[in-house]
Amino acid sequence: MSASLRASLVRLPLALAALALLASCGIFGRTSELECMERAMYFESIRSSRDGLIAVGSVVMNRVESPDYPDSVCGVVGQRNQFAPRVMSRRMDPSPLVREAATSVLNGERHPLIGNAQFFHAASYNANYNNMHYVLTTGGNAFYERRRPELVTRPDPLPPIEGITRSGR
Repeated sequence: MSASLRASLVRLPLALAALALLASCGIFGRTSELECMERAMYFESIRSSRDGLIAVGSVVMNRVESPDYPDSVCGVVGQRNQFAPRVMSRRMDPSPLVREAATSVLNGERHPLIGNAQFFHAASYNANYNNMHYVLTTGGNAFYERRRPELVTRPDPLPPIEGITRSGR
């Protein structure tokens, strides 16, 4: 086997991995930023609350703006083990509410109470960590910032609040 053939065979798995990554991020036009945002909202919320949808979208955008996460909506939503299983591949039938909320977040709307939160979990889940500073509970999820334990002033999820955001902003 020639040296150039061996080198090509070594590079092949790397090229295939890069190709798969690019495809999952929508580089080939397969998935738009709008569809990725819709997917996050659709699979991570109960889809009954505009506030909940906007809050999920705000977390996605907080991650996009953070140096700790990918710098695109599809990169953040498609990141392994961060959102619902198979979020990028499961069948989805978004409602007009999901489409409107996703479009609104991509156009700059943020939930006014989300702050810098980059994390959330189902409101029914009882997380027992000392670094979770809760900022909002809405749409079936509790949203929080990770902080040093001594800086946490709200260690428990807040009561749910709805009706903060409004359509057509």
